[in-house]
Amino acid sequence: MTDVLAERATYEARIAGTNMPRKVREAAVEFGDRPAFSDRFHVPEGETWRTISWTQTWELTQQVAAALISLGLVKGDPVAIMASNRNEHTLADYGSMTAAAVPMSIYNTLSQDQVAYIAGEARPVVVILETHDHYQRWERALAEVDSIKHVVMIEDADRSPDDRVITWDDFIALGVDTSAVEERMTEVTPDLPATFLYTSGTTGNPKGVVLTHANVMYEAYSTMDAAGLLGEQRTISYLPLAHIAERVLATYSPPFFGSHVHAIPDPAGLLGALGEVHPTAFFGVPRVWEKIKTGISAKLAEDPNPDNQKMVADAMAAGLAWTQAHEYGNEMTPEIQAAYEKADAAILGFLRLLLGLDQVQWAASAAAPMPIEVAKFMGGLGLKVYDVYGMTETTGAFTANGPDGFKLGTVGRPNPGIEVRLADDGEILVRGPVNTPGYYQQPAFTADLIDADGWLHTGDIGTVDDDGFYSIVDRKKELIITSAGKNIAPSNIENYLKESPLIGHAMAVGDNRPYVVAVLTLDGEIAPIIAAKMGIEFTDLAALTEHPQIRSMVQQAVDVANSRLSRPEQVKAFELLPVEWTAESDELTPTLKLKRRVVNTKYAEALDGLYG
Repeated sequence: MTDVLAERATYEARIAGTNMPRKVREAAVEFGDRPAFSDRFHVPEGETWRTISWTQTWELTQQVAAALISLGLVKGDPVAIMASNRNEHTLADYGSMTAAAVPMSIYNTLSQDQVAYIAGEARPVVVILETHDHYQRWERALAEVDSIKHVVMIEDADRSPDDRVITWDDFIALGVDTSAVEERMTEVTPDLPATFLYTSGTTGNPKGVVLTHANVMYEAYSTMDAAGLLGEQRTISYLPLAHIAERVLATYSPPFFGSHVHAIPDPAGLLGALGEVHPTAFFGVPRVWEKIKTGISAKLAEDPNPDNQKMVADAMAAGLAWTQAHEYGNEMTPEIQAAYEKADAAILGFLRLLLGLDQVQWAASAAAPMPIEVAKFMGGLGLKVYDVYGMTETTGAFTANGPDGFKLGTVGRPNPGIEVRLADDGEILVRGPVNTPGYYQQPAFTADLIDADGWLHTGDIGTVDDDGFYSIVDRKKELIITSAGKNIAPSNIENYLKESPLIGHAMAVGDNRPYVVAVLTLDGEIAPIIAAKMGIEFTDLAALTEHPQIRSMVQQAVDVANSRLSRPEQVKAFELLPVEWTAESDELTPTLKLKRRVVNTKYAEALDGLYG
């Protein structure tokens, strides 16, 4: 305990007297004309990206802050932002913080009702929107919430018949005189909220997580150290900026390194961007890594030459052995190193190059536990993907694997200065400077989240080994308890099912039921390819779900998963749904996590049918 508190004191001394606006200003001085942020909007002729330097970032940040001040914003006023990942989004964020206001990025996929709920609770004064689609999602809130005085449109201002609407350019013009900015920055105190982040809402209405400047500064410093990141990084921003991981990696951390962030508006363009940017640091939610694995596996399976397939398999075995030799407590031998170098030169380096991951120094995953088979597959490519663990309420990661210690299948050890323990029922508890002070305007939910001793209750069931590495079993509220009293972790079942390239998503069900069943979807990208190889004409996914050969393959995948599960965990029946699950169709959060309540409700008839 003493060591943890001593570490915490060291980090708190490092962040004393600083905040995000100061870090952006320091970055402008230190890194000057080095590229800071790039996006795909209004790209100059002959270029592939629109780029601003660190000097320009600070200049524009000050103008945004000055514009907000000119509109009458005072310390603590919320500024809502709904926009894709682009330079203006980041500048709105930095500028709001610099004006001592509170930026709150809102998921682009939220409905009018959800937006109105958030706006009614947070009561923003200024709303910054990207397109007419975003304006339409805000129409109800704009009509009902009287705190909203100004609406800034990055695009499509002419399509929004509202006297409060001004264009982004006109907004920036209001901030030409930045003389008031320096004084306003003195109002940015450590306890001032740096953001309100409304959780994506896997259950119920979203709750606004308050994160202070002290929270985000501590997280940035501790995360960087845990990751072993040094010097300028080249990254891709593709997750919504309303997600804590993207905020830490694409908003809060870049000024520390003078990094260059490449923002893309649609995650569907990620693979193409990887091949173009060749990032040095890359974060992917588990679904991204699963898709990479599925794509490579499908490509490798297309080679009809068994000798080539064996060569790749042998090379990846050498890669996995090398990765595992780096795990905590293991030893690298000259033989393992030599075999890896040979495999890397022959095949593995080329495969990473094809993916655009050939220059990655740090790769990580979070949001949900990485399936162990996916982690091993990446290890076979020579990629150590560090699984980390955290939540919005802890400003992101509070445990992490990293260069100084990692184990596949775990989420690492506590970050510096963070206390972590297991409750009597196995729930993971955390205490430290990254913990939110609470939910905005929700004291009852805050009291449920943080106990009287300052321990934040994550809602996750975990284990910890003798070396201090934590593993996640499942969400406490999502554990299946069958009618026979068996406790079952559904995520384990689902990960086994999704190892089949044919299956896109899976959800296991069985709470208060006699046995486990599952609803499945086909992978929208891979299933048509597999069908074509089998000579099956593809019209749509719905037709594929009815094809006997496809259903037979899905049954085989279920059988393979069942062979690895205990009898109570085995899937006794399944329904193959004729649809894909997306954030827009509401089965998934914007970061592609299952909304179990939505799936249970939406497909209740199908689930009931599986029980006869």
